[in-house]
Amino acid sequence: MRYQISGQQINIGEALQEHVKSDLNAVSGKYALRPTDANVIFSRSAHEYVCEITIHLSTGLNASAKARQTEIYAAFDTCSAKLEKQLRRYKRRLKDHHRHRVQPVELSDASSYVLSSGDQKEDKDSDTLQPIIIAEIESKIPFISVGEAVMQMELAGSNFLVFRNEGKQIINVVYRRDDGNIGWIEPQ
Repeated sequence: MRYQISGQQINIGEALQEHVKSDLNAVSGKYALRPTDANVIFSRSAHEYVCEITIHLSTGLNASAKARQTEIYAAFDTCSAKLEKQLRRYKRRLKDHHRHRVQPVELSDASSYVLSSGDQKEDKDSDTLQPIIIAEIESKIPFISVGEAVMQMELAGSNFLVFRNEGKQIINVVYRRDDGNIGWIEPQ
């Protein structure tokens, strides 16, 4: 597994890096989920240390966790415990799903754009109503089932996920509703 351990405006010592690597190896080995790489970021927020961990699994899923503590090792340990809980739930769901994916998840390329809100001064010569593109981000759309999409959305801690449905071969969206339930959008 590849590791990227970094600190935002703080130095990360060798001892902390070794602690992170050994702990993440133990967590991933315990659940045998074949992680490909891990990204660990430490930062400071007032008097607390913040730790964010993202693990990319070979199945195409991502698991992430974030924790805050007054000591940097405690922040990592809390974050690691949250990540372990997510991976344990994911493995349990895979067992309950009664389906073994032999091939890795197929991914399609897609672009994501960040548009201007329109609050910026516009050129007086510009008569176009086209929004200004601030950023373009390349992303991947997984080819998975609805259940796996919900799992991936929950593991990533995001509010929505765009995916290609295995059953109908079309783009779908699952999202977290305001009432806490999961919504599913499927075009007709």
